[in-house]
Order: sequence, then C-alpha cells, then structure tokens
Amino acid sequence: MPLPRYCFTSLLLAVAYTAAAQTVGAPLAPWAPGQLDIHHISTGRGNATFLILPDGTTALVDAGALPSDPTPRRATPRPIEPHTAGEWVALYIRHMLSKETSPELDYALLTHFHDDHIGYTPSAPLAPNRGYRISGITEVAETIPIRTILDRAWPDYRYPEPLTEERVTNYRAFLAWQMRNRGLRVERFQPGRNDQIVLRRDARRYPTFEVRNIAANGEVWTGVGAVTRQHFPHLEDLKKSDLPSENMCSTALRLSYGKFDYFTAGDMTSVKDDGEPPWRDIERPVAMVVGPVDVYLLNHHGHYDSNSAYFLSMLRPRVSIIPIWSAAQPDRHILRRLLFPFAYPGERDVFSTAMTDANAAVLADWIGQLKAREGHIVVRVAPGGATYQVLVLDNRTESFRVLSVHGPYESR
Repeated sequence: MPLPRYCFTSLLLAVAYTAAAQTVGAPLAPWAPGQLDIHHISTGRGNATFLILPDGTTALVDAGALPSDPTPRRATPRPIEPHTAGEWVALYIRHMLSKETSPELDYALLTHFHDDHIGYTPSAPLAPNRGYRISGITEVAETIPIRTILDRAWPDYRYPEPLTEERVTNYRAFLAWQMRNRGLRVERFQPGRNDQIVLRRDARRYPTFEVRNIAANGEVWTGVGAVTRQHFPHLEDLKKSDLPSENMCSTALRLSYGKFDYFTAGDMTSVKDDGEPPWRDIERPVAMVVGPVDVYLLNHHGHYDSNSAYFLSMLRPRVSIIPIWSAAQPDRHILRRLLFPFAYPGERDVFSTAMTDANAAVLADWIGQLKAREGHIVVRVAPGGATYQVLVLDNRTESFRVLSVHGPYESR
C-alpha cells in the first residue's frame, strides 16, 4: 500500500534535515519547512520562548523584562547593556525569521502577569503614542506586529481578584491601543481546547501537530475531548489571604508533533509549606493529564515550591531546561531531582539559560553535570517529530553562533 502523501513528504523532509548538519562555531542554520524550532531566549531578565511551527507559523510565550539592577543575586544581563531585555527578544526573533515564516508574530501567550514574564513598567520609557510604557511584551510589539495575544484573564482581569498592579494596567492600555490601531486580537486562554494556537499557513501538511491547552486559573483539562474541571475551591469559600496566587493561576500547554511532546507552564507551583491544603498543589492534577514528555521548561524557574517529585515522575522529561534570572534558581533539591534517577529512571540532560555566581557556588557539586550553564537553548525537532536536537547558542553577542550540539534524541 502506498504511503499517504503527508507521510511521504515528512520522509523527504526528514532526509533533508539529517543532511543539514549543524556546525559548532557557525551561526544557527535557518529554520526549514517541516521543522519545529523552540527557542528559549537567554536575557538573564525573565522568560521568553520563541516558536517556529512546522508550517512557518510563529509564536512567543512570555517576554519577561526585569530591571537590570546590578546585584549578586541576579544573573548578568545578556547579551550586554544598555539594550533592554525586550529589545534583545525582538532582535533575536527578527534574526530567526525568514521569508518562509510568518513576518510577524502570529501568537503571543502570556502565562501570567509577573515582571519576569510580561515586563517591568514603573521606570520604562513611554511608547511613541505615550499611551503606555514599553517593556517586555509591549516593547517587542513596537517592532514586531502581533496578530493574536492570549492570556489567562481577558477581558475583565478579575480572577481571582481585580488585577490592579501597574504592570497589568499598563498592559491593558497597550492591548486597547493595539486593538484600536493595529487590529490586534485578544483572547482568554481556555483550558481543554486544541484550536486556539494552530498552524495558520499549511495545517493539512502536518496533521500530527497540536497545541493542547492544559490549565489556567486552576481549571485543568481532563484528557477527554475539551472537558475540564476546576481544581481550586470556590473563591467565596476562601479568605482573601488564601486566594490562589498569580503563579498558581499560570497557563500550561502541551505541544505535540508526531511522537514529540513539549510542556511549559510559566510559574506553576506545587506547595510552599507542609500542611497546606491539597488544592494548592496545581502541579499534581496537571501532571496526571500531561504524562511523559520529551522536553520540559521548568515550572517557576526551578524554585523550591515547584517541580515536585510526583510531578517529575509523571512527566519523566528526557531534556529539562531551566530559565534562570535569580540566585534562588534552581533550588538545590530541584536540581537533584532532575539530575539523578530518584523521581524517575532513565537518561536525562539538563540545560540552563543562565546561572548566577552565587548559585553556582551553592550547586558546585553538581553544576558540572549540566549540559549548558548559559546560552540560548534551542530545541530543533526534525520534520515529522521522530527526533530532535538541542543546540546551545552564544548569548553574549549577536552572532547566535552554535556553542554545542546535543542529540539527536529519539522522541518517545
């Protein structure tokens, strides 16, 4: 029986991908149709993950931009100042775009509303229209048009209580201006759906690609159709001091391409202290539905209140990536769970986008086991999703040269 047309196409693309080997010391080879690229951009100031999907559709997950205050407890800004984190994220994205990709960002997803994920505003410069300040996501949008933004709280920004912080009011002013003047579309991220982030250029060619919305605001996909359930209790049953935190409300998604699976969930947490009620562990119900993945971007930068042994035992990532900006990242116990087969068996490789000298000293016994301590971490998935590589890029200059190549790994 002849192969279906899409299988034959994937086979040809995979052969071409194998032939296009990446050279250490050379700039990153351009994205090619059929590949899935996941770029974890290293600025030392927050999360920013740029995606080029198999048909050239583009997406950005978060665009953090903490202030660049010099302190031993923070990572060194990358590449170097005086450029801001938002400027570097935009520069990186523009460099990686090609004539075969969307010339703009088809999607931007903000996992939650903290500075290291959306941007810092009190001292940031005003946009040319003077309607809002530019930092993080608002600064990226100054040079790269965004078609659709998804977040956890549109349109009223009232869960679990009114979001009145300056960074949120500034972000809402940005949305209003962009919608009115540039045709921006804004949607609430809805758990359970697999049709909010889709291939926009040639979806029929890649039928095994999917982005599944897993969780947001305590609402978690059940694994059946688009059905969800609420993990958090009714808010009226809680004291104000016990309401879910911003981190707990983070959005989570699973990206699948053939056998390949990738998971990211912003600053999702388990529990901070012994004796907390079980509903405050949002990682557990999420892990139960996500299951094993190939690549995982660590929850909450590897802080002590995340990445429980149970969570890691369910995801069992072959590759883990730690997005670092603070001396508290990653926690020593979290790194131990990642490096050694206590939570789950099998081989595993761990990469970080940055590392402070302070935490490197604390983690000295294990730091040598990281595959990379600093750099842009790029996951490049072969057409069809059967294999993938991890490439570490120079984050100190604009060369984007390859420092090391890892894999190929077989997707599971």
